[in-house]
Amino acid sequence: MLFCTGDTHGDFDRFKLRFFPERETMDRSDYVLICGDFGGLWSGTKLDDMALDWLEALPFTTLHVDGNHENYDLLYKLPVEHWNGGKVHRLRPHVLHLMRGQVFNIDGHTFFTMGGAISHDVQDGILDRDDPEFDLKYYYLCREHARFRINHESWWKEELPSDEEYAEAKENLARATHQVDFIITHCAPSSVEDIIGKSTYVHDRLTDFLEEVYHTVTFRHWYCGHYHENKEINSKFTVLYKNVVQVI
Repeated sequence: MLFCTGDTHGDFDRFKLRFFPERETMDRSDYVLICGDFGGLWSGTKLDDMALDWLEALPFTTLHVDGNHENYDLLYKLPVEHWNGGKVHRLRPHVLHLMRGQVFNIDGHTFFTMGGAISHDVQDGILDRDDPEFDLKYYYLCREHARFRINHESWWKEELPSDEEYAEAKENLARATHQVDFIITHCAPSSVEDIIGKSTYVHDRLTDFLEEVYHTVTFRHWYCGHYHENKEINSKFTVLYKNVVQVI
């Protein structure tokens, strides 16, 4: 079995038995896949270890793509491994980050993964602690209840893919003859994002790239997170937040 869910932000309560009774019949050959904003590797402290050890103790294997709220400084320090046809970071023996632009074969089904998204909560700026005026700017932004983040603490430029990641994604899709069973992303293609946000979201390079994928790749179903709602867009596209749905 493989289940999908949306953003966890380091809170994995939804996998407790009373909320997810399906886990009682699962084992390591079964999977739960989180569609970004995983957040289990965030502070670099024992809090991370506690959360990841708790996930590791669950009977299934946890997979996730990355979102815009991940600590990329910590994530990218992990060695890259190859698993089921694609590249991963292994946070624990059975907790794996599925890297961008990969095509994985899981139990005979192919999955294209493309994490990342642009943050929607930084309209008032990104602060840097090296800025001599950091304290003053921080004070005024907090006083105004502004929407801002701090570089390398709550925001990372790696939230959006690099040129190399886009290129690798295109190469892997071409190698798969532009046919996969499932697509797992954090954000949605531009046209789907318009439906979710009623045209309030601004398109970016990633949503436009995913729009191209939407129209050029044959797939059975697409799952994404990011928008903090559970919504069926159409018969082939599902937006997830706290719902946990069975894929295979």
